Amino acid sequence: MGSLKKEEEQDLKVSNEALLYVNGVRRVLPDGLAHLSLLEYLRDIGLTGTKLGCGEGGCGACTVMVSHYDRKLMKCSHYAVNACLAPLYSVEGMHLITVEGLGSCKRGLHPVQESLARTHGSQCGFCTPGFVMSMYALLRSSQTPPSEEQIEECLAGNLCRCTGYRPILDAFRVFAKTSNDLYTGVSSLNLEEGNGVGGLMWYRPLTLQHLLDLKAKYADAKLLVGNSEVGIEMRLKRMSYWVLISVMHVPELNVLDAKDDGIEIGAAVRLSDLLNFFRKVATERAVHETSSCKAFIEQLKWFAGTQIRNVASVGGNICTASPISDLNPLWMAARAKFRIIDTKGNIRTVLAENFFLPGYRKVDLASGEILLSIFLPWNRTYEFVKEFKQSHRRDDDIAIVNAGIRVHLQEHSEKWVVADASIFYGGVAPYSLAAAKTKEFLIGKIWDQDLLQNALKVLQKDILLKEDAPGGMVEFRRSLTLSFFFKFFLWVSHQMGGIKERIPLSHLSAVHSDRRPQITGSQDYEIMKRGTSVGSPEVHLSARLQVTGEAEYVNDTPMPPNSLHAALVLSTKPHARIIRIDDSEAISSTGFVRLFLAKDVPGDNKIGPAVADEELFAVDYVTCVGQVIGIVVADTHENAKIAARKVNVEYEELPAILSIQDAINAGRFHPNTEKCLSKGDVNHCFQSGQCDQIIEGEVQMGGQEHFYLEPQSSLIWTVDGGNEVHMISSTQGPQKHQKYISHVLGLPMSKVVCKTKRIGGGFGGKETRSAFIAAAASVPSYLLNRPVKITLDRDVDMMITGQRHSFLGKYKVGFTNEGKVLALDLEIYNNGGNSLDLSLAVLERAIFHSDNVYEIPNMRVMGRVCFTNFPSHTAFRGFGTPQGMLITENWIQRIAVELKMNPEMIREINFQGEGSVLHYGQKVQNSTLAPLWNELKLSCDFAEAREEVDQFNGHNRWRKRGIAMVPTKFGISFTLKHVNQAGALVQVYTDGTVLVTHGGVEMGQGLHTKVAQIAASAFNIPLSSVFISDTSTDKVPNASPTAASASSDLYGAAVLDACEQIMARMKPIASQRDFTSFAELVGACYEERIDLSAHGFYITPDIGFDWTTGKGKLFRYFTYGAAFAEVEIDTLTGDFHTRVANIVLDLGYSLNPAIDVGQIEGAFMQGLGWVALEELKWGDGGHKWISPGCLYTCGPGAYKIPSINDVPLKLNVSLLKGHPNVKAIHSSKAVGEPPFFLASAVLFAIKDAIIAARAEMGCNDWFPLDTPATPERIRMACLDELSSSLVNSDFHPKLSV
Repeated sequence: MGSLKKEEEQDLKVSNEALLYVNGVRRVLPDGLAHLSLLEYLRDIGLTGTKLGCGEGGCGACTVMVSHYDRKLMKCSHYAVNACLAPLYSVEGMHLITVEGLGSCKRGLHPVQESLARTHGSQCGFCTPGFVMSMYALLRSSQTPPSEEQIEECLAGNLCRCTGYRPILDAFRVFAKTSNDLYTGVSSLNLEEGNGVGGLMWYRPLTLQHLLDLKAKYADAKLLVGNSEVGIEMRLKRMSYWVLISVMHVPELNVLDAKDDGIEIGAAVRLSDLLNFFRKVATERAVHETSSCKAFIEQLKWFAGTQIRNVASVGGNICTASPISDLNPLWMAARAKFRIIDTKGNIRTVLAENFFLPGYRKVDLASGEILLSIFLPWNRTYEFVKEFKQSHRRDDDIAIVNAGIRVHLQEHSEKWVVADASIFYGGVAPYSLAAAKTKEFLIGKIWDQDLLQNALKVLQKDILLKEDAPGGMVEFRRSLTLSFFFKFFLWVSHQMGGIKERIPLSHLSAVHSDRRPQITGSQDYEIMKRGTSVGSPEVHLSARLQVTGEAEYVNDTPMPPNSLHAALVLSTKPHARIIRIDDSEAISSTGFVRLFLAKDVPGDNKIGPAVADEELFAVDYVTCVGQVIGIVVADTHENAKIAARKVNVEYEELPAILSIQDAINAGRFHPNTEKCLSKGDVNHCFQSGQCDQIIEGEVQMGGQEHFYLEPQSSLIWTVDGGNEVHMISSTQGPQKHQKYISHVLGLPMSKVVCKTKRIGGGFGGKETRSAFIAAAASVPSYLLNRPVKITLDRDVDMMITGQRHSFLGKYKVGFTNEGKVLALDLEIYNNGGNSLDLSLAVLERAIFHSDNVYEIPNMRVMGRVCFTNFPSHTAFRGFGTPQGMLITENWIQRIAVELKMNPEMIREINFQGEGSVLHYGQKVQNSTLAPLWNELKLSCDFAEAREEVDQFNGHNRWRKRGIAMVPTKFGISFTLKHVNQAGALVQVYTDGTVLVTHGGVEMGQGLHTKVAQIAASAFNIPLSSVFISDTSTDKVPNASPTAASASSDLYGAAVLDACEQIMARMKPIASQRDFTSFAELVGACYEERIDLSAHGFYITPDIGFDWTTGKGKLFRYFTYGAAFAEVEIDTLTGDFHTRVANIVLDLGYSLNPAIDVGQIEGAFMQGLGWVALEELKWGDGGHKWISPGCLYTCGPGAYKIPSINDVPLKLNVSLLKGHPNVKAIHSSKAVGEPPFFLASAVLFAIKDAIIAARAEMGCNDWFPLDTPATPERIRMACLDELSSSLVNSDFHPKLSV
């Protein structure tokens, strides 16, 4: 990649130019860019392979590799960084490699890129460049071949929403060390002079004295190394700093030295370097000396992602003084000392425990002082230090509570006595808090069980959390303080051989090491090839473009001349009357062009996909936080956002409805949304005595954020003097964009064109909610006759575009003592938000699937859509089906508890069979449930698994395992009949190649690839001869959204129809003689003036439903599946991991088994997030510490989707063999949504493990477990001696529903 030459280095040393090498190209950085991030710079110079996913270093899509010469080590250093957080000037003098620098489709792919493409590791492709660069940086930095553990660790800072991670891991396991020869030069450029713009100054001193001089001059300057905290403060918290000083090159701040009495650590030492140094000294020093080091090693392993650790500094983490800092409690517990220097060079030393002052982010550091270094003493004999942390997600997550605990024991009269101790907690106060009374109690006491029990009582009174403490989860956080000390006592006792025998072996599970084996998996399918391509496990058509960063998304498209950027003016109140809108401050904002409000809309301001109950721009009232009031356009994205924030809106606040229960109590439902279906006679069954038992209960489940990696984005421009409007949008429904924009602009649809090349994930979140954003941006574009781009920041995207619906289900079930279900009476409520959107259709899906796979002779299901003052919730993978089925599986599991039977047995007893009549009148045909279920039972050896789990639970008090098997039946078709249609345009060219345009959108699911395979097989040509063009409303009109898992069925059949039309026209020519190639045949047809273009069309046959009778045939067919899961939980903290997941799905004869397996694994992991990880926290009655109606979890910092560490240790996927589907194209079945619900097997396995934990306390009653089953819910459901002092057995953690 163009190394820096040594001769050049000599010149660079005295150069006043700020230089940066990017992919081997020398670039001079101009003055005035101190405000710019590295990501902004790269994208501005056309390197758009580096993506903006979140802007806070939480997703890894912006990962690049930085290389520079380390003078201390005398070698080049290579590491991955988040370009979205790195200030541009922080990489001055370095060499930067982006994904474009590795390889390209024209030049050839780098082996990392090639492997990822070949192993199906890229679906939507938006996250792919980040993964490539993380892996590449690991290989470049490794002196020896990286281990599988190192590979998993290096990917911890990268998120993927599509693949489920398994194919990515498979792709990268093949690699060993690569050459270092590319980097032999040195760069040490000088930015000692200030460099800035708009008042922001940037300095990079190279000596300590210069740093002190700068600090004397600018006492309030912000010191930074990696910008991982300051970047968040400036970009997301909108804090202003005028002077930034990069201290990363000051030698005295980079000291890392092991001395006789301890370790000296410079304040600018990067956390990754510190981790490696600790690992080194832990192997070199006496075991007892490095107890603190080992604690830091374990804590740093789970500290943020690799990219953050590579740039974040020790001193930055300390001085930030975060109350949830993972490291500060350890510094305090480990007796560390901080050396502080003032601007005059005076040095003082302060104990770490005295450095952090009471109050939020307050430290003993005067304005003229800086942290110079940290001294960590070696541990003494019988001195033990241990780290603790519990977070929502294991990888790259902030702590809920963490701790550093130390004890020094001395032997007196054959007893071990506490000579010294330290206990510090994070996450329980505005600062790292000492358990001072507990420490005082411990000193001088004998280390035994009496000490433990009494210390826990003291600790409970020592660490106090108020009921309304910010962050919530008060009971959970209290329990963790006790659990951590309990674990520490057992750990120390286990370390001390003389105390070991006093601990029951079963209790050692509390100190069980968290070393987990590497992830493995298997994919079992048969290849049923039809023609040249259908049935073959072909690689995604865009995979090579995606791994090289060449695949274009909306925000990668070059802006046309005279373009503007848009930002939305949003409501800050959940329900209020608008008194006044004042734009006077915005008008004077830099780059501001104009504010547009409802009065400026040329056409109709009322919009909506089903009912026009939304306002494009709010007129008199706002009904949620995040409702659009207006739109600002300016010359840059940043200036548009700044100006939008300066629009002041005055409100008169009104009462708000902030939960389903609030809506029920107030009788607030969306109009005409009450639905009811029935079968048999429910009332008679309950009253007749047929039921041996009747149970009643409630099931509530939270929502889920789509978290597509590519944010909502549209680029809109006018054509022909403003007579037409064109756009490219990240949407699943281009036709919706066309319709909305023609509506609000007052134009005919024929003058509005929407194109979509690909989107970086959708999952339903871009089916309708993308349209109002594009419509808002179309107003300034049309009225100003200028191109306008709008791209939402991640926090705004999450706040305003809606999520998966939360649900409340109220059930009454009657059954026999043998477990046969006889009657179900069910009420279902979903949280629709402030407009109807698709909420009624989602509710109907939940009603239709509220039987899952079970025969229920008497059944009544009623549902209503609740109006709440939240942004309108919308479609999400499964579309209500998972919520309906989860309610069912909850009462199935409860029946098992009541009858003391195995839940799997209850399920089998009640399976529907061939010919079963469902509660909406449709007959079950071609059911594959029985063979599929039996195959799964055989593959997991369920009986043996049950025995092994029971045996493990009997030998382990504080860790429990659980297993579960769950089936699913997913109906395939849109429930609205007229949407089940599709069109396609197929054009054959004289060189024998084929161009296909259809109405479906490629969003990573492989739709274009499957459609191309169908066309290739139809013409009997290679797949490489088929190209799929952009989805465009001027090529295929009136297309349905790409949703409901039906797109391959619909558009595949439409393409096949067009191909068959063309083949029928070609047949007379083809019969005249043998042609050597398809191109020759096409040429002959052309000469005979045969039409080589055809429009194909398909409608799903034999479907229809009438709500007046409640009967009909809703679905063309059902996709069946089943999953087995085994989990292990830590009952003291609620932490869990999935040990095994086996999935069997019936996909008929798969169109592309490799793509289908990828869809299954991705859906399963997304479902795992829904049931166990991803919790939306809104400002409602249960979360009063959040502003009313606001979304707290509006970014990857607070909202945690599954990471690579959440993949089941064994993930086995199998496609059912020998069952072709006669009702869809090429005997295949739809795959996108059906596997999602199978992750509920993990939920019920967790519940199974909790049952085992509760049994230890003699509690065998049924209990509810809301979703997501986060560590909080798991821990608080596991009754034990510690939690019983805090909560009752029926305690229910708060959930936003």
